[in-house]
Amino acid sequence: MNRLSFHDEIKRNKISSYLLIGIILFVLLILTYAIAFSLGGDYFFLILIIGIPISIAYVLIGFYKSADIAIKSVNAKLAIGPQYRQYHNLVEGLCLASGLPKPKLYIMQNQQINAFASGRDPQHAIICVTTGALEKLSKQELEGVLSHELSHITNYDIRFMTLTAVLVGMIAIISQLFLRSLFWSSITGGRSRENNNVILMIIGIALAILAPIIVALVQLAISRKREYAADSSAVKFMRTPTGLIGALTKIKNNTPMKVSGAVAPLFLAKPTKQKEWFMTHPPLSKRIARLERM
Repeated sequence: MNRLSFHDEIKRNKISSYLLIGIILFVLLILTYAIAFSLGGDYFFLILIIGIPISIAYVLIGFYKSADIAIKSVNAKLAIGPQYRQYHNLVEGLCLASGLPKPKLYIMQNQQINAFASGRDPQHAIICVTTGALEKLSKQELEGVLSHELSHITNYDIRFMTLTAVLVGMIAIISQLFLRSLFWSSITGGRSRENNNVILMIIGIALAILAPIIVALVQLAISRKREYAADSSAVKFMRTPTGLIGALTKIKNNTPMKVSGAVAPLFLAKPTKQKEWFMTHPPLSKRIARLERM
């Protein structure tokens, strides 16, 4: 069996991130055109003139400001104050051992145990933990959680995962705008009524309905694979799986958290209840069993 190369994994994540940006931009432009086409008439070029720059700007903002968007979506605050000294000390120690720059540290007010990392690269990374994680985890367990999140940063998982979370939200919004534009065009008597446009309109409707579903399936595939890899890397950081096993065991008894579905895949463990087929994370029992064999 071929061994997984650390450098190959980072390279793959970087390429996947740029590929994702291209795909998202392409889908946004297609949906923008579909909205313009459905309204027709004088609206066609107006929507294109407005929609195309907005789509490009959104993708660029999503790339450069993805961490800020993720932080604001969960209403997290910078971890400032003596009560967060252990949090800072643990991250500093792990960063020194791994050669990573220290990420900005944030706190999310929630009594459940969870955490996530975000950013476009290690130099612009952040880690956010819940108040529940700081209060309910032992030092070793918290270190295991932080090692897991630093693994996402080291492997450049954060870029791909955060871009997926931020950019795909726009797909769902544009899809809804397109479906609403069909209703508006039917009232105003736009070009969509012409028989020769029926096939294109059917394709547009199918794209608007299927785009969010396809995006959700992409999120599932991305998150499950990377969580297993980050668990393994966390063990390499700490040289023992004990801390992460303890943290995941406590998380297993969590009640669900209420967070945006777009950012849910970023978290250490799934924040909401889901059927296993739709889980953005591997089942905790499987992750724990895998760590126990290390």
